[in-house]
Amino acid sequence: MSPAVLLSFIIGYFLVLILISYLTSRKASDNDTFFVANRNSKWYLVAFGMIGTALSGVTFISVPGKVGAPSGDQFAYFQFILGNAAGFIIIATVLLPLYYRMKLTSIYSYIESALGTWSYKTAAGIFLISRTIGSSFRLYLVVIVLQKFIFDNYGVPFWMTVLICLILIWSYTFKGGLKTIIITDSLQTFFLVTSVFLSIYFICRSLDMTVFQAAETIKNSSYSKIFFLNDFMSSKLHLTKQFLGGLFITIGMTGLDQDLMQKNLSLKNIKEAQKNMFSFIGVFVVINIFFLSVGALLYMYAAKNGITVDKTDYLYPTIALKYLGVVPAIVFMLGLTAATFATTDSALTALTTSFCVDFLGFNKKSDINSKSAVTTRHSVHIAFSVLMLLTIILFNAVNNDAVVGAIFKVASYTYGPLLGLYSFGLFVSKRQVNDKLTPFICVVSPTVCYFLSIHSKTILDGYVFDNELIIVNGLITFIGLWLFSSKKEGKMATA
Repeated sequence: MSPAVLLSFIIGYFLVLILISYLTSRKASDNDTFFVANRNSKWYLVAFGMIGTALSGVTFISVPGKVGAPSGDQFAYFQFILGNAAGFIIIATVLLPLYYRMKLTSIYSYIESALGTWSYKTAAGIFLISRTIGSSFRLYLVVIVLQKFIFDNYGVPFWMTVLICLILIWSYTFKGGLKTIIITDSLQTFFLVTSVFLSIYFICRSLDMTVFQAAETIKNSSYSKIFFLNDFMSSKLHLTKQFLGGLFITIGMTGLDQDLMQKNLSLKNIKEAQKNMFSFIGVFVVINIFFLSVGALLYMYAAKNGITVDKTDYLYPTIALKYLGVVPAIVFMLGLTAATFATTDSALTALTTSFCVDFLGFNKKSDINSKSAVTTRHSVHIAFSVLMLLTIILFNAVNNDAVVGAIFKVASYTYGPLLGLYSFGLFVSKRQVNDKLTPFICVVSPTVCYFLSIHSKTILDGYVFDNELIIVNGLITFIGLWLFSSKKEGKMATA
């Protein structure tokens, strides 16, 4: 596959995104447009575009690869997806009504009214740290692919590849923000979904199967086991762990995450927001079935053609870019690029919004659309772009899978304290936390959980944690808040 051909398609792809940015922001590019798209988005565009944000390049590469992993994952990931679906339902019926009732721009503003200023800043800070690390890591994985298959051929250094990617993202988000992203995410989701469907078609053709024959073959293969009900203590794949982990991770990393919730808050009212969420759930579940199916087909193709890879994550890109031909290679690169940039551009906008509202107090200004406020927002947007650049360069300098994986895992732990903070605010209205101790509690909780994840086999009679550790994380935070709280008195308790 010629690097020049791949590069030309990616350049064309970004030119389309920049054109969309120009068309969506030429009439208005103030802070209301950037933060919440003037609360005038179309629910069906938001629902479709959220697929691209929810499914990053990590999902695009890793989910198919896990199907045939030595750990015997098969279709176990679908248990996690069912938990995701349950979590999305809770978000739609519990959290979204709360956010709309309070007319929030940043969802962390709720914590200020419920728990206090220190708790509020802690929640927003957790998001900023977690999303910066998480989004940088996702972009890093895709930059590696771009570097290996395109930019190395032109002698472009790694840091320059990262800079080019971030400049491209900045170029189509800095004016229109969320209003632009809702349109570009829909386009990127289209490329992502099309890529998955076409990948199935091309692999089926290479295996001399029709799509229906492939579906039957997958069903009867050794890859199609979905529900794992044995070895509850020692197996990470057990249905209970996967489902509960999926449920609470979704609540924490979606419902309590400014990135994905910001799109929901751009709709006119709660009915449209809920319509968006329920539509999104259906598409999300179905598209993940197709991702798993791609994985099964890839392993069948690899077995037939004697293809081996060092890591399961390399299977999809290796087959797509080296064996299936020019068109499948282009389809794969467009899908991978769309999946990752839909996540990164959205995150960059959400990080800018959260910092401006939660730390610079834009929601308390008399005119957030003043020239000085817009200039400040531009500066913050650039600053987070630079921070992502430095973070990705650091990941590459470390160049150690174990260390980088640990950094990403630690970032995911921080959503547990958000679960604890919101739970306390929602369900313990008659107690007042010791607000200044909240940052300390939110550091202790993930630290304890990290210790548990390493030593649980020894101290819990062989029990092995997986994604359900986020429940323990949230519970520790909740208990800590309770222990350092006191009963509200007088009018405060009945407010």
